[in-house]
Amino acid sequence: MAIAPDVLTTLAPQPYKALRDEVRDGDILLCSANDRFSRLIRWATKSPWSHVAIAFRMDEIDRVMVLECVAKIGVRAVPMSSFLARTSGGIEPYPGQILLARHKGMSAQTRRQPMKRMARFAFDRLGNPFSQAEALKIGLRIAMGRFERRMPPRLGPKDEFICSEYVARCLKAVGLEVPWDGLGFIAPSDFASDPRIDAVAQIET
Repeated sequence: MAIAPDVLTTLAPQPYKALRDEVRDGDILLCSANDRFSRLIRWATKSPWSHVAIAFRMDEIDRVMVLECVAKIGVRAVPMSSFLARTSGGIEPYPGQILLARHKGMSAQTRRQPMKRMARFAFDRLGNPFSQAEALKIGLRIAMGRFERRMPPRLGPKDEFICSEYVARCLKAVGLEVPWDGLGFIAPSDFASDPRIDAVAQIET
């Protein structure tokens, strides 16, 4: 069952402190924000979802980390408390709402070894910056998504990603595909439409 369009109004926000111990490796954070770049993504996809990121627990240092791909920076890792407090551009408080979600395929106990493959893919791309040419490719993919044009292979992501393309590649590392229509780019809304991804909780920002 896909995530309902009205989930952010029907699911009451909960404090992060109450949810922190429930966060699992590979959990998905779906965001609906109102800053400039977020509005662009929402415009392109005609949906409320503007950003997606992925969570990993680092219990050895008592941290829950969020990995995300953001404009101008590329792939970065931040503590979840920071992710919830402000945008990558420093807008504080966070201008929107954040949903904790989980792929059904991540629940199996047998995924411990595959999880290492996901983590290696995710962390190996930390710090990948965008060149001007890569940023242009991203802009073209966004525009093509808005106007429902199929993406030519030459415009597909290599080491530069829109946030949702990055998280989709993390899931693909453990054999989980996010279905999409091939138009423009894999978008945050494609995660919300995936019947294998469930809403867990709305986190207070």
